[in-house]
Amino acid sequence: MGMLEELRALVGDNGVLDAAEVATRSAGIWRPDNLKARALVRPASTAEVSAVLRWCHANRIAVVTQGGLTGLVHGADASSEELILSLERMRSIEQIDPLQRTATVQAGVTLQGLQEAVESHDMSFPLDLGARGTATLGGNAATNAGGNRVIRYGMTRDMVLGLEVVLADGTVLSSMNNLIKNNTGYDLKQLFIGSEGTLGVITRLVLRLREKPTSTNMAFIGVDSFEHLAHLLKHMDKSLGGTLSAFEVMWQDFYRLVSTAPARGKPPIARDYPFYVLVESQGADEQLDTQRFNATMESAFDSGLIVDAAISQSAADCHDFWALRDDVEQVLQHGLPIVFDISLPISEMQQFADNLATALPTAIGEHRLFIFGHLGDGNLHVAVAVRPEQYAAARPKVEKLVYGALQHCSGSVSAEHGIGLEKKPYLPVSRNASELALMRSIKQTLDPLNLLNPGKVL
Repeated sequence: MGMLEELRALVGDNGVLDAAEVATRSAGIWRPDNLKARALVRPASTAEVSAVLRWCHANRIAVVTQGGLTGLVHGADASSEELILSLERMRSIEQIDPLQRTATVQAGVTLQGLQEAVESHDMSFPLDLGARGTATLGGNAATNAGGNRVIRYGMTRDMVLGLEVVLADGTVLSSMNNLIKNNTGYDLKQLFIGSEGTLGVITRLVLRLREKPTSTNMAFIGVDSFEHLAHLLKHMDKSLGGTLSAFEVMWQDFYRLVSTAPARGKPPIARDYPFYVLVESQGADEQLDTQRFNATMESAFDSGLIVDAAISQSAADCHDFWALRDDVEQVLQHGLPIVFDISLPISEMQQFADNLATALPTAIGEHRLFIFGHLGDGNLHVAVAVRPEQYAAARPKVEKLVYGALQHCSGSVSAEHGIGLEKKPYLPVSRNASELALMRSIKQTLDPLNLLNPGKVL
């Protein structure tokens, strides 16, 4: 039997696509090209994933695991010599337990799919990001996704209680813990969360749910200085008594971009301010929470921290505010974006942004700079849009400016997107030699033949 026949014997005739069929598939929402691989295998269970990896291990064939293909660092790229393992058929929500406040799911379930499923149980899965309709929970865990509400709920790893993982040789490691407190030796799941498919394939997860908020208050705010912006964050966090769930900041150019046609968003406040903030508070008493939110906003006005604001009056207003923040694809209007996902101390952000804006014209010439992000947890997204013919020459120059600045303030080259191929050369900016050596040792131990997503991260 040939390779395709052997794989079909493991997962069924509908579970395998040949190279020609693979080439008809898009490489993702941020990629203009299509996939390539020797074949694409679509197992439907952990047992089938195990069988496929055992076969690949025996035949020394490299495997790239793919979820929703919403990543931005080329972490799921495959070559024509590699096998793609897609978890698109593993979309079962196995259990929602409102008493234990957990959900047990297969890795191919989309983030939005789980969010909607738990709502009927008056529960919430608080991880949220713009690609919620496509991104998968296995991919969220494999990349330790962050998103919009990290300031309150943490990263994906803070929401994962248990995992089932298949190792490179097909061994199934099942640690489907559903306890919040389980201090029994090494927390093995943490090895695989954020490992980007280089140490094992996540197939099932036990996720921590929260009680569904019964009140949501939001405001879209104009601020006249970065100093006031930083003080506003502390003011809102302190005054809202632990209910602050998002503090999303947009520099003026980004706000104008997403509130001007052909973008669908409409500006809720004037477009003349240097900074804009989307603030969200979620609680459990609509009347009292609204009173507190309004009082917090009023005191911020009185203190001079806010110069203008629109306060949500309905769920539709909340949706429209978030739609502005999530409409990042508008940067494609101005060419090809060189995109960065960085963390740095809030006290360093304004100087970083100013220095970058000053240096870019000399370094690369014509461009558009857009800055926005989850300032509440120290994460900025930077997009430098250039003409397509500029891209290849401009990219290394922009990377040098952005990542070079992070070295001086102990910043991170990846706040939430991961490393993949794109950021691999810059990993030493944020990790020292001893850390990198230990990472390589772990990789060698769990995947000695280097078959799982080879060449990524390390």
